[in-house]
Amino acid sequence: MKPLQNAMKMAKVAIQLDAGNRQKEAYCEYLRSINFISHALLEDAESRNEEEMVAVEVEKMLRLAEQCLERVKSFVGKRDEPPTPPSSTTTPTNSAALSLATALAPSVAVNPGKIVLPQPQEKIIDSWPKYNPRPGHRRVLSEGGGDVSLFLPPEVFQRLQTVESQDTRMELTPIEEASRLNQKLKANCEARLARLPPAQARTQKTSLTLSLQRQMMENLIIAKARQGALQRKMEERRLRLQEQANRRFAASGTITGEEQEQRVLYTNILEYEQDHDWPKLWKAKLKKNPDDATLVTGLVSCLLSCPDHPVIKLLKRLQYRVYNRLYPIVSKRLPASPALPMKPSRSTQSLLISDSHQNVSKSGTGHSQSSDASLNISSSHDHNTNEAELDSDGPHTLDRENLFEDMEQFLTQMDRAPSHRDPDMIFEPSQLDQESLVQDLEMHALKKHLKAIVKDIHIAIDQLLSLCLLSFECLNTASSKDLCVASIEEVFFTPIWSPLLTLFRKVHRERELSFESSMRLYQDASPGDVGVASKLYPQDPVVLHGSYPYESAVQELRLLCRDCCPQKKLECIVRTLRLICACAEDYCCLHEADSKTAAIGADDLLPILSYVALHCELPQLVSECAALEEFIHEGYLIGEEGYCLTSMQSALQYVESLHTGGFQLHNTKSA
Repeated sequence: MKPLQNAMKMAKVAIQLDAGNRQKEAYCEYLRSINFISHALLEDAESRNEEEMVAVEVEKMLRLAEQCLERVKSFVGKRDEPPTPPSSTTTPTNSAALSLATALAPSVAVNPGKIVLPQPQEKIIDSWPKYNPRPGHRRVLSEGGGDVSLFLPPEVFQRLQTVESQDTRMELTPIEEASRLNQKLKANCEARLARLPPAQARTQKTSLTLSLQRQMMENLIIAKARQGALQRKMEERRLRLQEQANRRFAASGTITGEEQEQRVLYTNILEYEQDHDWPKLWKAKLKKNPDDATLVTGLVSCLLSCPDHPVIKLLKRLQYRVYNRLYPIVSKRLPASPALPMKPSRSTQSLLISDSHQNVSKSGTGHSQSSDASLNISSSHDHNTNEAELDSDGPHTLDRENLFEDMEQFLTQMDRAPSHRDPDMIFEPSQLDQESLVQDLEMHALKKHLKAIVKDIHIAIDQLLSLCLLSFECLNTASSKDLCVASIEEVFFTPIWSPLLTLFRKVHRERELSFESSMRLYQDASPGDVGVASKLYPQDPVVLHGSYPYESAVQELRLLCRDCCPQKKLECIVRTLRLICACAEDYCCLHEADSKTAAIGADDLLPILSYVALHCELPQLVSECAALEEFIHEGYLIGEEGYCLTSMQSALQYVESLHTGGFQLHNTKSA
């Protein structure tokens, strides 16, 4: 996600708080927004030679920071003033918040019930920076570079989810209605007193005030009685629905925690269906046409667009749980990319080590320093204690403790090196490079974190699918399940893919550096230099009209990084290979016009795909494909999709090995 988008999301939270007259919280959110924008612009200024952020985005961010600063100044002036009572009319604070929301988009009408922020303009060109062969080039922000992370803190991430859910909030409770009515009565009474002459106002003020207080008290008493009756009615309905859920999930033995949670979720679904009619209408439609894929897709889309449905509430909770585990890891700084085109040493594997760990004294023992470093990665602090009621992470805490113990065991195993090694290569523990040892522990912990988070995501998607099937039993068919999973994954992965990919890139850092070194070495290579047969690319540059071979496939593969859903990324790879085959057919016809055999075989595909990957100039393709291998369902890996993904991974491994000299330059121009 771009810094401008993150900045506007943070400003949206501040505006919502400002419009709700929650001045202290809004003041803090405005300051956070300004702080985020300043760090983002500082990152951009330090890498200005790469043009990471276009001038239009910089101007918008500066304008947004200016508006936020104006709101902060207004809060400072009112800090010592008593809070004003809420009114039915728009307060000056709310008006200022609305003006901030419209400052960047004056042509957009603002709905008083919903603050609208302008959306950043989508660039037509590829938003991912191309490879820059200059020494000292800076890594892109998605890799985690920078002292300050551009990922939203978990509490802001969760607050944005809450704001989205509040946009479709249900009607007011009786007490809330009475409170608003009393505010109007009080305002009318004050206006009436203001219209009276001073002498008459003094004589009537007492009687009018007593009458107002009596009427306000009566309204509150009636509202409390109504709300009490409503709560009793809702509780009776909930007990009835709980009994229905217990009959649905009748168990002979002890109920596990998972079964109890399933019953609670099913009860929530039944409650939702009591208050809404659209689930019944969709069930009736699907009962008439159970095999209609269009209806299934429409139902799932409708389900996932309802923020107050139990499925979406569970989805947001699971998203936050994954994001909360990712944030402490991906918010760390990455080391700079090496300037020389050579395979990095083991010291470059460290992706989380802080400056204090890098400067640690060599006189300390290996065990104590490694334990301190392990705390850096294993202490995944919960950034939002309010989630404790919804998300009891006892196993999560236990996993962190186990991770610390595993790292100590790993250190012990490394100290006890096998005796069959070369005697010259055996070092005493006091002679070991402590920094390298810490880095090995960091990488070991990173891989363990990645494995645990991938497992959590699989479990989360299974839970969401089960809840969808509980809501709509008509979806319990093979084809409907596939459509349902695809829709769930698209919604689930979109907000968390960027930090998730960053973790994959940290784990596969060395492979990406190898890929980048090959890009430096082969940046001007022709298809023949990487083993493409001479008949499968044009020899005459005039035929290409100023482009290069397989350019359409390169452009298609670059689009892979724009998607946030594994299934869509896999479809992009499939389209890339189809374009390669189409281009190969065209190029082959230039050499053999009457050829009736297939232009490209399995042995020809790998060199062409390697050439396409080289020209994409995206080292993160290595991590993208590694993530796809984890999240693509096994059923898709049997047919064309699986063949395409395997071919892409083989091509990437081939490119990674080019810079080591294991593969000689091919020259097939004379073949």
